[in-house]
Amino acid sequence: MTTKTSSSTSWWKNAVIYQIYPRSFKDSNNDGIGDLQGIIQQADYLSSLNVDAVWISPFFKSPMKDFGYDVADYRDVDPMFGKTEDFKQLLDVFHKRGIKIIIDMVLNHSSDQHAWFSESRQNKKNEKSNWYVWADAKPDGSPPNNWLSVFGGSAWSWDPRRAQYYLHNFLTEQPDLNVRNPEVQKALLADCKFWLDLGVDGFRLDVCNFYIHDEKLRDNPPSEKAVKFIEGVPSNNPYNMQSHDFDICQIENYDFLKKLRALTDEFKDRILIAEIFNDGNRDLIRNYIEPLGPLHTAYSFSFLVDQFPHEALKLSLEKLTSGTTPFWAFGNHDVPRVNSRFAPEFGGAEFSKQIFSFLSVVGAGFFLYQGDELGLPQAEIPFEKIQDPYGKNFYPIFKGRDGCRTPIPWDESANSGFNLSFEPWLPIPTDHKSLAADSQDKNPSSLLNLVRRMFSERKNIQGVLTELKVKDGLISFKRDTYSCYYNFTPEVSVFSLHSMDALPTFSHHYHLENNQLTLKPYGSFVGRSLT
Repeated sequence: MTTKTSSSTSWWKNAVIYQIYPRSFKDSNNDGIGDLQGIIQQADYLSSLNVDAVWISPFFKSPMKDFGYDVADYRDVDPMFGKTEDFKQLLDVFHKRGIKIIIDMVLNHSSDQHAWFSESRQNKKNEKSNWYVWADAKPDGSPPNNWLSVFGGSAWSWDPRRAQYYLHNFLTEQPDLNVRNPEVQKALLADCKFWLDLGVDGFRLDVCNFYIHDEKLRDNPPSEKAVKFIEGVPSNNPYNMQSHDFDICQIENYDFLKKLRALTDEFKDRILIAEIFNDGNRDLIRNYIEPLGPLHTAYSFSFLVDQFPHEALKLSLEKLTSGTTPFWAFGNHDVPRVNSRFAPEFGGAEFSKQIFSFLSVVGAGFFLYQGDELGLPQAEIPFEKIQDPYGKNFYPIFKGRDGCRTPIPWDESANSGFNLSFEPWLPIPTDHKSLAADSQDKNPSSLLNLVRRMFSERKNIQGVLTELKVKDGLISFKRDTYSCYYNFTPEVSVFSLHSMDALPTFSHHYHLENNQLTLKPYGSFVGRSLT
């Protein structure tokens, strides 16, 4: 499973990658939905953040049953977002600013409106009959096995045309491609090459450990332990009750990913970032990324949980000291906003200062989800306004993913500058308007301006971690000429240290007197020795 490392592709190892959920970023044509021209309009804003790359969630042609993660045409831009010419312009605008563009490739499944599926479902003998995962019913008419959909219910749906079941790990409208089929692999690689030829700098690979299923379609056994969290899977979802031994994570998955890596390596400085959907199995993640696996890196779900993951943080820091390069992610479009998950009582800008100080000093790359640089809290969406089918299925215990997907507040106008007048596809909370980007831009001490300064300064911090100490949420280490102390707890903590000069950009909620450092809850101190 070992793969060649592309020595030229190293820019990502300390990169800040900003995730854009295009529906909610900026609406340029006043139809209530964000678009590619809206992203272009905010290029200077993104450049001011000092980010290295932008990851754009799917903008391909789609019926939008899962808001773009159900692709109907991998080579076409959905009219909702613009045209291919708009994307070419976007590439040019951002590349001229030195910002790379990563796009989201959804290769596990397509939309049921993709031309491939339309042909495949017609009968069992057409050219694409084996392009999706089809199986006969059991003698009693029930599904082929006990596999469950992440979004609820059986992972199998009956198609009367073929008189067979088809597999869908997510919505019924998202049939799973049969990536075991060499012809399917060839077609998917050709679609990826289309975008590489166009100039994208890499792919974020949606649920890339789902691509290959067990050929024998064996039942999953019950889970031997209560799974506390799989990203985006609520506690009342029976998906958590199975051990997913056969529906995902098959060894043959690596063979296809090696082909994708070989294709990517034909282009200079391109990157493959894995989303590995699982319950925090770090061994699995290591098998997918360099130096063992075919992909460049992956972000762990260990920090996308409901409670602050002290043990996972400790393990990730220990990996850094041994030379491993993790990719950090504390938020994305599938989980509640980081402030609302980890420290609601200290939330907003105060907690965000701690997170961004840590990420800026510790090293390695990380994702920044749109709006987190403003300190946005999770939005409360009333049931009648919920758009996410996942939320509708599991309401009220789980209200879906809309709360982290509301439009970005650019100013304090009626629609917060997202557009001029048309009602946005999701409501913009009142408390988000007070955190609008233009207001923060005018305030030198705002979170937005603090993030800008930290992301600029972090580029000058070199070297590996040394003298790492981690205990019960208290972290200290040295990196380069910096001594760093973090209190990831709601309690006051005290450290003894030599005389230090604090770096105000990175230090928050602390008091230093007579070489005694007091860190308030979620406080941080980064300094240089004065002796």
